[in-house]
Amino acid sequence: MTIRFGCADDGDGIEVVDPVERHRYLLETSGNVSLSTAATDEFRFPVDAVVSFRTSSLTLPTVVPIYVRDTDGTMLAHVTPSESLSLSAGEYAVELCTPIKMYLRVTSELTVDRTNQRLDFGGETTVALGARSHHEHPAGTITVTDSVDDVMRAVSLFGSALKTTTPERAYPTLRGHPPTVELGDSFEAPDDIVAPETGVHIELPHELSYVYAAAPLAYYLGARIEPGPVPRLVTDAGFEHRLDTSDGVERELERVLRHVFFLDCLCRTEGLYPVELHERREVEATTDIDFKRLYGLPSAERLEAYLSIPYAELEPHQPEWKLVSHVAPTAQSAELLPFLVDDLAIIRTPTREEASTAPEIQVNAVEEFLRDGDDFTRGAAAQSSSMEFVEPESANSVEQAWVGDGAPVGANKATIEAYRNRLERTAADDDIDIVVVCNDSQMVEERDDIDHVYGSREELPFDVQIHRSLTTDELADVLHTQTEFLHYIGHIDDGGFECADGRLDARELDDVGVDAFLLNGCTSYEQGLSLIDAGAIGGIVTLSDVINSGAVRIGSTLARLLNGGFPLSVALEIARGESIVGSQYVVVGDGGISIAQPESGAPFLCEVKRQGEDYEIAVHGYPTDKFGMGSLMIPYISNQQQYSLPSSNPQTQVVSAEELFEFFCLEDLPVRFEGQLRWSNSIERYEI
Repeated sequence: MTIRFGCADDGDGIEVVDPVERHRYLLETSGNVSLSTAATDEFRFPVDAVVSFRTSSLTLPTVVPIYVRDTDGTMLAHVTPSESLSLSAGEYAVELCTPIKMYLRVTSELTVDRTNQRLDFGGETTVALGARSHHEHPAGTITVTDSVDDVMRAVSLFGSALKTTTPERAYPTLRGHPPTVELGDSFEAPDDIVAPETGVHIELPHELSYVYAAAPLAYYLGARIEPGPVPRLVTDAGFEHRLDTSDGVERELERVLRHVFFLDCLCRTEGLYPVELHERREVEATTDIDFKRLYGLPSAERLEAYLSIPYAELEPHQPEWKLVSHVAPTAQSAELLPFLVDDLAIIRTPTREEASTAPEIQVNAVEEFLRDGDDFTRGAAAQSSSMEFVEPESANSVEQAWVGDGAPVGANKATIEAYRNRLERTAADDDIDIVVVCNDSQMVEERDDIDHVYGSREELPFDVQIHRSLTTDELADVLHTQTEFLHYIGHIDDGGFECADGRLDARELDDVGVDAFLLNGCTSYEQGLSLIDAGAIGGIVTLSDVINSGAVRIGSTLARLLNGGFPLSVALEIARGESIVGSQYVVVGDGGISIAQPESGAPFLCEVKRQGEDYEIAVHGYPTDKFGMGSLMIPYISNQQQYSLPSSNPQTQVVSAEELFEFFCLEDLPVRFEGQLRWSNSIERYEI
């Protein structure tokens, strides 16, 4: 069972725990409750486990979207943060968009009090509570040889993981994880992995680079990939869309994916979740698209209708993509495809021109800074790196990943070992274990800065340990111990981690129990990759020397973001702008891993600017593994009524000083307050 239920310590509540994803959520009840197991088939939507109990009310610790349906699944109400709701006695299904997806079934009155975040049932009644983990595991493994035909057959089966072929597939929870791929002596696929019959297929030249680039689109459309002399998208009804445009096949595949996905996001508002969507209103203001008609079409006909709509009309309104991956077209890269496709990543083929010798501009900046002051770097000694650096071409996405040889500048270094380690992640004990190691007395400033950060969230059970000046054996013990996160502060060089009695080289470790890490020392890239090889999932490392003062700022900022529920890659994207050495930090392994859950279920960054006596506020939502492409967000500000898609160009809203302060009090969020990165709970009322 991936979900656990338990009574709160004082008995007046129910704690819901996802031990694999390290998430938990506490629902407060009107009194002591007793839990009984119940059948999962009571619920229209899939759940992993169900309990029943009696109570007259439930109180939520955070503000989350709430949907109310009747027993047939028809939506009766969508309760925004600025509204309340009162319904007479009846049978209701209530969906709570918490970090762990939850559903309620009640037969009673129903009042949603947004002031107190409470659901009242008009008296004690029986409540069925179902919960579903966001954890996804592939249904099986496909074995392929290094044959292009085998890879085409494997990618053609990725669509088997889709839970629907309607526009609702744009919701990340309705896109399952594709089957994994491994290299072998012959093609083999489990009999129960069957692709949907969509009547869509993609014809491509017989080259791995084209197949890799087409994989995300083939998965999303549930399309077969077949060899053909002309790159094109074809339906059984005879529709054809050429892919060999002037921009190239790869870019046309990307364009089609963005276009179809965005139109699905707009059309699905005619289906299970008929909410007000900001992007749809923006599109409707300038175009004449019949979304209701499009929603009702079969998959192949809908695709043809989508591609008849000019891309240029919708492009300005599209959300920023989560991930662009640069994938070397080798047979080994096929094993990474399912994980990239699960992220709905855009896949591009890297070019030789992207290679460089070193991030020289940054190195020169560090040397100039050191000449002008008394700062120092975190390298144990002067060292020259022998790494081959690569710099991927820029992309309009939140993150970039590099799959292939070389150390990427400004992109994640993705490895198959990291993703396999993530799949093998086991359920944790109750506490989130975090270890801070400071192995150099000159760097205590960073240790002191983060001392009260990790574990500062009262609703989550953290176990934080701080170590100083460890020996090689002691540090090896720390690395072997099962731990959610390691924050290392100290010198690192080609020989490994500098310890009190010598150096510990991670390349000599066979097994690592650390899930995620920050190695905040000079040139920690190779040591970080070695931790991934030995069992870790993801980490943040450096490519060359880093100035101590800059490393302190980066480390302190990352600690706050990671403690707040940001995954590694998004946390680093924000923190890079806080220091001159920011571009020297990269993610290795799986950057989607997080060490804690966000308070509201998704990581947000607020931009606030003065506008006379009022304030303009924009809330940036970052797509993540659990809050993926196609998720919905709504800022809990004033009388906001419209949802939107996570994007780099979010809705803006002008609010009063009082409204802004009320928003800041809801949860602790990172805020760029007039250009400076702050945290909402540190901004006093008198500052606004």
